[in-house]
Amino acid sequence: MIRVLIAEDMPALLRKYKRELETEKEIAIAAVVQSGYEAVMQSALLRPDVVLMDIEMETRTAGLDATQQILAKLPDTKIVILTVYEDDESVFKAFQLGVSDYVLKSSSPKELSTCIQDAYHGRSPIRPVIAQKIRREFQRAKTNEQSLLYNLQIISQLTPTELDLLNLLNQGYSRQEICDLRCIATSTLKTHIHNVLHKFDQGSASALIDQLNALRIFEYLCHDDSGRRKR
Repeated sequence: MIRVLIAEDMPALLRKYKRELETEKEIAIAAVVQSGYEAVMQSALLRPDVVLMDIEMETRTAGLDATQQILAKLPDTKIVILTVYEDDESVFKAFQLGVSDYVLKSSSPKELSTCIQDAYHGRSPIRPVIAQKIRREFQRAKTNEQSLLYNLQIISQLTPTELDLLNLLNQGYSRQEICDLRCIATSTLKTHIHNVLHKFDQGSASALIDQLNALRIFEYLCHDDSGRRKR
């Protein structure tokens, strides 16, 4: 008998899942709860075989937070995520935490039961839609990594003066303030910025700064910022 704990904050859906699963001979309802907090507490007390976990309950990530806590203490517990829509970020995060599968709230009673039984018996398949999500996530990570490495490579090719001016722009100094601070002519600064933008193949200094901050490039750079004014 598969002992199932259901965590769902909408009473109508909670009753629906309980009613549907109670008709299955291989499934017994261990408990029903309406929050991630209750899911963690009842799982620790009852040690269910499978937890049917809603993602959004008292908070948008309550189900994911509860999943992390449950699996940390009960690694053999199987967790099936309940979700309204197939959001790539939430689904991938759930698999990173170690869930066995996920099921849409609109799924039929048979699909719900099958998903739970597959999870319990360790035969949850990597369905094509899940495989596609995972491939997209790895591609996104690879692209970001390549972009980070590419930009760091260009940073390493900047002259000390170009790097200093880029850092000042990132801190919010205006071009005139930079000229006054570094005692250089406006035309000289303009030439330096033009050279930097050319190396990065960017059209504007603000776009370049946004790009480097998105990649957290400036966190990799160590500068002596004493005496500089942050904005």
